[in-house]
Amino acid sequence: MRFGVVILPQYPWPEARRRWRKAEDLGFDHAWTYDHLSWRTLADQPWGATIPLLTAAATATERISLGTFVTSPNFRHPVPFAKDLAGVDEISGGRLVLGIGSGGTGFDAFVLGQPELTPRERHERFVEFTRDLDVLLRFEDGSGGISFDGPRYRAVDARMVGAPAQSPRMPFVLAANGPKGLRLVAEQGQGWVTTGPDGDGGDPWWSRVAELSQRLDDALDTAGRERGTVDRYLSIDSGGTYSLSSPGAADDAVGRAAELGFTDVILHWPRTGEPYAGTEEALDAFAERHLPRR
Repeated sequence: MRFGVVILPQYPWPEARRRWRKAEDLGFDHAWTYDHLSWRTLADQPWGATIPLLTAAATATERISLGTFVTSPNFRHPVPFAKDLAGVDEISGGRLVLGIGSGGTGFDAFVLGQPELTPRERHERFVEFTRDLDVLLRFEDGSGGISFDGPRYRAVDARMVGAPAQSPRMPFVLAANGPKGLRLVAEQGQGWVTTGPDGDGGDPWWSRVAELSQRLDDALDTAGRERGTVDRYLSIDSGGTYSLSSPGAADDAVGRAAELGFTDVILHWPRTGEPYAGTEEALDAFAERHLPRR
């Protein structure tokens, strides 16, 4: 089992730097930040930009993988975003992991004045966005320009300067719960991440998570991929209980995730208030129980 932690982009850099460095020192395998322009109940609080934060985190750390949890196409175009990602990956020495989702329906979905999309339209955009990024991030200098002309994204002779820092590109960890999204994971993903079903908690949530994992198995079988070729990431703070609310809650969540075949679990750095209210001492205690020092 590998372990990840989400550090929300809310802190001045000296404090944020301390947290990213501590995540590495504690032994976490990967650290993530949300890719939003603002987020839910925290919309009126400080909220930094994703790419500058990950760039700074790359220079402040040496080993830990860095990721977006998860990138949103609500406000991004694949061409400039691919350039940003390639830059962070190069600066980090090939430690970037790209989480990608279909884009939420909250603040990010309308802040630029864009029309409301149906679930089908959001999925179609997700597929196009992911496939375009896949092509761009595999590009090596000297192989000509990249052009595409899709319903939502267009490019004419786009250039990516230099070879990818990871071969053939950084890993894609795709967020999906529905059958179409899971098919995209089977087609394009090196990893799958889920927060489980909305609205459920406790045992019903875990039962639904098990069903989702089985559906991914079915999608991989249909696509002709070995089930073990896709890493499985579970956000263990999404089932109605914050994992660091007690040692028992954390240990139970880790154990149940392992039983369901998840390779990675992700929790959130504790905050002074909701959501994810807790203490840093609880994070330290979790690390003592679960994380071997690197």
